[in-house]
Amino acid sequence: MGVEKTSTQKLDTTIKEKPALVEELWTSRKEKWNGSRILILIISFLAIGLSIFHVYTAGYGTLPSWQQRSVHVLWAMLLIFLLFPFKKGKKFGVMDILIVLLTIVTAFYMITGAEAIQSRQGNINNSDLIFGTAFIALVLEATRRTNGILMSAIGVFFLAYIFLGQYFPGALAHPGVRYEKVVDHMFNGTLGIFSAPIYVSSTVLILFVIFGSFLMKSGGGQFFTNFAFGLFGNKTGGPALSAVGSSALVATITGNGAANAAITGSFTIPLMKKLGYSKRFSAAVEAVASQGGQIMPPIMGASVFIMAESVGIPYITLALYALIPAIVYFFIAGMVVYFHAKRLEMEGIPKEQLPDLKQIILKQSYLFLPILIIIGLMIYGYSPMKSGFYAILATVILSWIRKATRMNLLDILAALENGARNALIVIAACATAGIIVGAVSLTGLGITFSRFVIDVAGGNMLLLLILVAAASIIMGMGMPTVSAYVILSVLGAPALVDLGVNIVAAHMFVFYFGVLSGLTPPVAITAYTTAGIAGSNPTKTALYAIKIGLGGFFIPFLFVYNPELLLQGGDTTRISIAVVSAFLSCLFFAGALENYFLGTLGIVKRLLMFASAIFLVMPGVIGDLIGLSIVIILIIWQKKYTAFVPEKTQKMSG
Repeated sequence: MGVEKTSTQKLDTTIKEKPALVEELWTSRKEKWNGSRILILIISFLAIGLSIFHVYTAGYGTLPSWQQRSVHVLWAMLLIFLLFPFKKGKKFGVMDILIVLLTIVTAFYMITGAEAIQSRQGNINNSDLIFGTAFIALVLEATRRTNGILMSAIGVFFLAYIFLGQYFPGALAHPGVRYEKVVDHMFNGTLGIFSAPIYVSSTVLILFVIFGSFLMKSGGGQFFTNFAFGLFGNKTGGPALSAVGSSALVATITGNGAANAAITGSFTIPLMKKLGYSKRFSAAVEAVASQGGQIMPPIMGASVFIMAESVGIPYITLALYALIPAIVYFFIAGMVVYFHAKRLEMEGIPKEQLPDLKQIILKQSYLFLPILIIIGLMIYGYSPMKSGFYAILATVILSWIRKATRMNLLDILAALENGARNALIVIAACATAGIIVGAVSLTGLGITFSRFVIDVAGGNMLLLLILVAAASIIMGMGMPTVSAYVILSVLGAPALVDLGVNIVAAHMFVFYFGVLSGLTPPVAITAYTTAGIAGSNPTKTALYAIKIGLGGFFIPFLFVYNPELLLQGGDTTRISIAVVSAFLSCLFFAGALENYFLGTLGIVKRLLMFASAIFLVMPGVIGDLIGLSIVIILIIWQKKYTAFVPEKTQKMSG
């Protein structure tokens, strides 16, 4: 099925964001003010205030550690309880009012008595015990409202494990911990709720979310989409390739697969359907690209900031380590799309209907400068916070270059509000992740779990990797990547390190599978989002997304056995060989998946392609030689086949 070439109408690749509350209020300011609109105004001011607080502290210095983190969480929770009702789909009610009042009272106690609370660490009084208990309950309730019952239930489970350890079997058993000590650990110090996840959330993470909001508001999302369509649109499989490219670029800003799918998918999916792609394929392509944006440097998902804190490696260095696997991920997704289009003879979009790439680069490329500023400043030695602060200022200033992208005061306020609102889900998840981290440190579960899974795997590396991968996917179902990563970083990653896996590879392994859990049923959030836009079956869409992104599930195994892909170990020659082998392997793997390589393949040739892909990623030169030999034989065979077999017969095979 081809593309109609008669129309010369240009594609509208404008990304339309949902207006912020402040914009809605401004545009409808002549309407009658009522209780609902007053509540909207309060929420809007609170969200803007939260963003201003974090932008200011990034530029001029944070509060003392416990105060910075407590203000961050309390402010976010107040917004959550105002925005997310007690019962989903219901209006703001009596229970919401009571919880908001409890949050305000708790906040007053914590903020006004911060120094005194800290001085009582290890010897808390009854007031600390009461408000500490209330605070823990509020965190779990905020998480339930934003992340769903599963994430909140996991937090409750780990709390229960602290108290009921003596009832757990075998190596998982422990004597249990006193209630006062638990509240002290979770509330008064920086080893529980206010541990590493909230430290990162209250400093770097929210700032980069705010930066992403500013970049989107200035037209950065539209630039990335126009650039991708101008670059790939007229190629074979152009619409789908453009969706992969634009979603990958925009997702580096949003850091959230489902959110990105909703933003770019509303344009790319209808376009792919219009040009002849099936509903399921269109939705699956968008899901794979959107979810994978979290692994694409330079601005990756929140997990990498926490990873940097966990492994003691600067964020910008981790982003560099993650670059090659991320490129491999999108390369294999792109090749699956390309071979799919070749097999079905899908044409690209006529060039006259596409954005002019030269004009895009000339007129809009300045919108990419803020990202380069972040990279440059961090390489130069600036902290991620300072880099993000200056990047936000640069985004506003650069937006004034052209009238079409110029940000006025209303745009700035809307960007501040959207930034705070977009961060709420992750803040709540990080707070509950802090409960999990606190439970692990109190009970020694990390060491126990590492020994347990190593014993189950019998010391076998491959079996241990499969177990941790399965656990990562299960943990990631229905919760943000950051939550899944934090849990597995304290449970699964240490087990891999104990068995000799490079520490960066171990943490990247659980991170990747936490990301990919957004595609796996029964709770494939990103795939379900794109299925809703396309009008396709959610489960079938998720399964097809797994097929398109299947190479992504093997990439973590690749860099565990070939840490050179993460620039870990080896000289330039070994790294180059590992990278070339990985790309060739992914190329042949994509061909085998789509039953196309220089023509349709058939069962025998597909099996040979799979075999070649596997041999090419095996460590050592022998595997590469065997893999290349198989492909050379297959290419010669395929060339002769396509030369002598009629075209219709080729289409019928496989």
